[in-house]
Amino acid sequence: MIDLSIGSATLHYWPNFLSPDQADYYFKKFYADTPWRSDKVVVFGKVYDQPRLTALYSDSPRSYSYSGLRLDSHPFYPELSALKEQLEKQVGHSFNSCLFNLYRDENDSNGWHADDEKELGTLPVIASLSLGELRQFHLKHKTDKTLRRSVALEHGSLLLMAGSTQKDFKHQLPKTKKAKAPRVNLTFRFIFEEL
Repeated sequence: MIDLSIGSATLHYWPNFLSPDQADYYFKKFYADTPWRSDKVVVFGKVYDQPRLTALYSDSPRSYSYSGLRLDSHPFYPELSALKEQLEKQVGHSFNSCLFNLYRDENDSNGWHADDEKELGTLPVIASLSLGELRQFHLKHKTDKTLRRSVALEHGSLLLMAGSTQKDFKHQLPKTKKAKAPRVNLTFRFIFEEL
């Protein structure tokens, strides 16, 4: 594990969480078998095509809302549950849902944001598993411009965001001018029923 924590943000990174063979297997499976959806999102009052595809899975029927979008979950299936349990043992946290993202090429992205929706609680812990093409993850403090971090998220790697990461920082996965093959990203989180 590499400790990339900065300020009040706890960031732990496992570059080889999955073996190359495991990472290849899961990438092909999730890329092909996930019921990806394309949505429109509202950003600063304007409606845009979300520049990536998504799907939500959970241990019981749940929904998750962000940017004016509501996702209803598909049930965890045995293989995804086994991967979740492996990940939970590694990071020491439990999760009940997983938001899948598919970045199809260099034009797909996720702009500056914090995963601070109320259904995630006050200090959410999010474990982000990267499969496929390497992409850059950027983190910056909401007010202190000196607190910044950039991480190259490798195939089979795991990034844990905890502490006050979502409260005090924003993060993004930007577009790039360099051609990129697809990347599948699984973000495990805990969604609370009622807050």
